[in-house]
Amino acid sequence: MSDKLTTASVLAFERKLDPSDAVFHAGRWDDRAQSHTWQPVTIQPKSVRGTISNRLKAKDQDPAKLDAAIENPNLQTVDVAALPPQADTLKVQFTLRVLGGAGTPSACNSAAYQAKLLNTVQAYVQQHGFAELARRYAANLANGRFLWRNRVGAESVQVIVEQLQDGQAAKSWPFDALTLNTRAVGAINSEVKGLEELGQAIARGLAGSTHVLLRVTAFVRQGAGQEVFPSQELILDKGSAGKSKTLYDVGGVAAIHSQKIGNALRTIDTWYDGADELGPIAVEPYGSVTTQGKAYRQPKQKLDFYTLLDNWLLKDQVPPVEQQHFVMAVLIRGGVFGDAS
Repeated sequence: MSDKLTTASVLAFERKLDPSDAVFHAGRWDDRAQSHTWQPVTIQPKSVRGTISNRLKAKDQDPAKLDAAIENPNLQTVDVAALPPQADTLKVQFTLRVLGGAGTPSACNSAAYQAKLLNTVQAYVQQHGFAELARRYAANLANGRFLWRNRVGAESVQVIVEQLQDGQAAKSWPFDALTLNTRAVGAINSEVKGLEELGQAIARGLAGSTHVLLRVTAFVRQGAGQEVFPSQELILDKGSAGKSKTLYDVGGVAAIHSQKIGNALRTIDTWYDGADELGPIAVEPYGSVTTQGKAYRQPKQKLDFYTLLDNWLLKDQVPPVEQQHFVMAVLIRGGVFGDAS
């Protein structure tokens, strides 16, 4: 009689969608063809004199105390990034490697568990392939979700995705990002030229059948001199920083963290309860959305990643197809999932 299969105590997966940081440049909308000559967007410190505007405690709501507090200005130094006065368009560019071997752990200390995992993943790939997941990743490239706040209020957004071979663009897919609905990543939109072909290229990369390196360039027409929004650094000791807001740069060029780009690309989970109302969320084991302070895949609902994976591997309870997609998307995301004591 064979021993009962248990989850490996050491179990880790490397991410299979590997974006770079996204760097910012500025120029004119009509000069997009010559964007290689555009100037970098730099980060400048700005000192401002604010007012007291936070919610007051009951003991501080006395008029005299409030007047006394307002007499002391709220002085602060912040980082800002903006287009130059003569430039009306922001260029955001990054590269994306699509790696094969999804579902193959980078570390696993149980040979029996790894064998069962690989067989399960292989059965999924043979039945479904990576077409559904790849199409959703492609949609988030095409709709410019990775621009985050820079997409809001833009007059025009053009996204150009190029597949690179030997450093040159072998294929190119242009998209009008603002015509695409960011909530409809799961819908098959055959009218969008190039979207299906881009999804097929990503699927081939995930399957490991070919090397896939994409260069993604977005042009965002915002208006001359307008503020743009790179990533904000998390400073634990704000006193030593001397600033209340610190923005991220790469070699002096404003940029978005690669982690934030990856979060936007994997915002494809529409398989949780409440998705019709809230739209897609980022693929996370518990469906965590930090901006809302909520997890949409609670273990008690048995829709979290760990419950689905354990039922699938240890109990041979095959999840519904959409939850299989979710489990594979978490494995593509990567992470440490061992059952440590």
